[in-house]
Amino acid sequence: MPEPEIRELRYFRAVAEDLNITRAAERLGIAQPPLSRAMRQLEHRLGVDLFDRSGQRLELTDAGETLLKESGPVLDALDSAVRRTQRAGQSSRGLVVTAKPGVATELLHRIVSELRGEFPGIEVVVSGFGEQADMVRDGRADVALVSRPFDDPGLEMEELYTEPRVAALPVGHELAERDVLHAEDLAGIPAPRWSRSNVAERNYWSARPDDPVEGPIVQDSSQLLEVVAFGQAVALVPQSMAERNIRPDVVYRPVADVEAYRMFVVWPAGSRSKELARFVEAAIRHSTGRPTAP
Repeated sequence: MPEPEIRELRYFRAVAEDLNITRAAERLGIAQPPLSRAMRQLEHRLGVDLFDRSGQRLELTDAGETLLKESGPVLDALDSAVRRTQRAGQSSRGLVVTAKPGVATELLHRIVSELRGEFPGIEVVVSGFGEQADMVRDGRADVALVSRPFDDPGLEMEELYTEPRVAALPVGHELAERDVLHAEDLAGIPAPRWSRSNVAERNYWSARPDDPVEGPIVQDSSQLLEVVAFGQAVALVPQSMAERNIRPDVVYRPVADVEAYRMFVVWPAGSRSKELARFVEAAIRHSTGRPTAP
């Protein structure tokens, strides 16, 4: 059986996501008749119907659902390989580094300030919650500062430091009267939810992942602290973030039995360059002496 062409799989993905030949053709920049023929040809190659065309609206068959699910990682991996290959072939490609705002970007500022003179082509991308590992994997970034939890297949890494996490509470909260808290103390209290977080990430940021109470969705640390200040949730945050965000409407208390905050520098498995090596070395050096979790 002839194997599907990459072009056909890309066409199929567009049609399967839009479930409309006209919209998919516009999105792909081709005419509708060739796209319809390509889908028929793909079905002929595979020997199955991918679309149910019997109704007023195009629908995926079970085979189509399977191909959409299975072809996605293949196409994403190919796009990543192309990006990494193109970057590797550039004579002066610099270094693209990424981190999310907050604790990680504070460290990144110090690293980049040191390396800017040596590598003027260094480029910083400030990314959103949970994006850093994927950006390194798919070739959008060469190296990232990222905290656990994250998926690590395809990555190499070095742990930079750990530090305690503390509870951020609104002023006047009854728990603020205690010197040290335990996870059990936070039972029944809503915890903020990071936008686009997965189950592992939501569990990590909740003091009681076995019995979570979901609070408002937040996009960044500034919004998180506002949610806390208004009494809508209690949040676990790195100790260094608490030290840098002293506010009259938020208090911080240590929590004795929650997992520590762990920061890593990560890069693609097998990636080797002078720029990358210098970045990792600088990241380790600038992390020395940071507070360590007990």
